[in-house]
Amino acid sequence: MKPVAIFRHLAHEGAGYFAEFLYEHKIPFQLIAIDAGDAIPDIASAYSGLVFMGGNMSVNDDLPWIERELSLIRDAVSKDIPVLGHCLGGQLIAKALGGSVSENSVKEIGWGAVRVADDVVARHWFGDVKAFMAFHWHGETFSLPAGATHLLSSEFCANQAYVIGKHFGLQCHIEMTEEMIDTWCELGAMELYGARYSPAVQTATMIRRQMFENLLTLRSVAAKVYSAWLQGVV
Repeated sequence: MKPVAIFRHLAHEGAGYFAEFLYEHKIPFQLIAIDAGDAIPDIASAYSGLVFMGGNMSVNDDLPWIERELSLIRDAVSKDIPVLGHCLGGQLIAKALGGSVSENSVKEIGWGAVRVADDVVARHWFGDVKAFMAFHWHGETFSLPAGATHLLSSEFCANQAYVIGKHFGLQCHIEMTEEMIDTWCELGAMELYGARYSPAVQTATMIRRQMFENLLTLRSVAAKVYSAWLQGVV
């Protein structure tokens, strides 16, 4: 089996539980660390799937690797190679497929409820889950690309997840681990302080206080999504 390629854009925004899930299911994967200068492949056919993680940059920034990732996503979709995106990754997929990425009405940071659409497509990805507490850390949002099915929404961000066939994009984070949350709270202290008046931003104390209970449910939801996504990986 060809490996799944995981694209990391910042050292502290790694694959988290997704890498654990692949390891547990004996799925080979290759980390491509953009933050460490790893080269972006020209074509997707060396991989069974492409997975894009988060980052504090915007897909609209003038960074040399963004256009290359967008081109790679389009190549993967044209070849029916499954693509999965978390936060920035979901924005990259949306933009690559014709959607747009713009500022959200408010920053959304911390734990927040997301609602699952009530249709057969959503049930394929989330089973009988109707809502759950997702982890958020974003100030931008994507529009849905043509042909996408809307899957998740929150009070402060209408588009939290979508799917186009085998290709799945998330605005929220389902890959979180305890270590990642602690690190993000530490490194993002100034951002948390600057956004403290947003109705969708929690303090680091609140985030950590709710972490253990919410991570149990989040891991269960993530396992459903990752299992469904892997059905398209060959």
